[in-house]
Amino acid sequence: MSSASKSTVGVSLNLKRLKEYHGLIVGQQRPVEFQDAANSGLLDGDWKAATSEINSLLDGHTAFRGIHGPFIDLTIGASDLKIRQAVIDRLLQGLEFGAEIGATHMVIHSPTRYLGTNPYEPPRSVLGLTDEFGSVTATVEAILPRAQELNCVIMIENLYDRNPYRLCRMVESFQSEHVRLSLDTGHAFIASNQGGASPDHWVRLAGELLGHLHLQDSDGDADRHWPPGIGDLSWYALFKALDEQDHQPRLIIETFDDPAQGVDWLVKQGYTA
Repeated sequence: MSSASKSTVGVSLNLKRLKEYHGLIVGQQRPVEFQDAANSGLLDGDWKAATSEINSLLDGHTAFRGIHGPFIDLTIGASDLKIRQAVIDRLLQGLEFGAEIGATHMVIHSPTRYLGTNPYEPPRSVLGLTDEFGSVTATVEAILPRAQELNCVIMIENLYDRNPYRLCRMVESFQSEHVRLSLDTGHAFIASNQGGASPDHWVRLAGELLGHLHLQDSDGDADRHWPPGIGDLSWYALFKALDEQDHQPRLIIETFDDPAQGVDWLVKQGYTA
C-alpha cells in the first residue's frame, strides 16, 4: 500500500482531553471524534458552551470531525414505545451537538441484546412485542431525516455481536448512504474468542457497508481499550483486509490511555498516516 493512499488515523476524546492533545489533533491535522455527547448531563445542560469551546480550540483544524452519540442506559432496539422515544430524543440531541462542531458522522451502538443471538432471551413475539430488528428500524428511521439534512452519517457499531451478517443486513436494510457500519476492533476480537468472527472477517463481510472503525487493542478477555499494538489483536490481518477494500473507512483510535502512543505505533508499522 503506497504512503499516499494510507488513511490518516484520528482520535476519539472529549473536550477535556482535547486540551491535552491539541497538538496531536490540530498540529498534525488528525480527524477527531468527540465523546461529550454521550454525557446525558451535558446534553441536559449548556452543551452549546462546550461546542463553542471545542470550535475555538479547533481553529485551523481541517480534518473530518465526528461524535460518539448517546448510548449510556440506551438501546436502539427498545420495543417499549416510551423508552424508544427517549432514545430517539437523545440521539436527535446528539445530532444537534454534532452539527454545532461540523461533525459528519455519529456512532451509535447496536442493540445490547445481541440482535437476536442471545440464547437466554425468549423471542419477543412470545411476549407480544416488536422484534428487535423492527424496533431498530423504527428508531433509526426517526432520526435519519435529520442526519441527512446535516449530512451526518449514522455509524452503527458492533457491541456484543458475534455474527457480522445480522448487523450488516440491518445496516443494508436502510438503503441509505447515511447509515453505515462501525467496527470496534476490540469488541469484535472479544467476540471472536467466544466463537464469533474475527475483526478482519468483519471487514471482508461488511465491504462497502463499512464506514468507520474504532481501533482499540485487547487481550480478548475484556473491553480494555488499549492503544493498538499493546494487546493480542492481529493488526496485520485487519489492515490486510482493509487494503483489499475499494474504499477507505474512517479510522479512529478509541483508547483510555495515551492516544498518541497508538498513533505512533500504527504509523511506524506502516498501517496509517
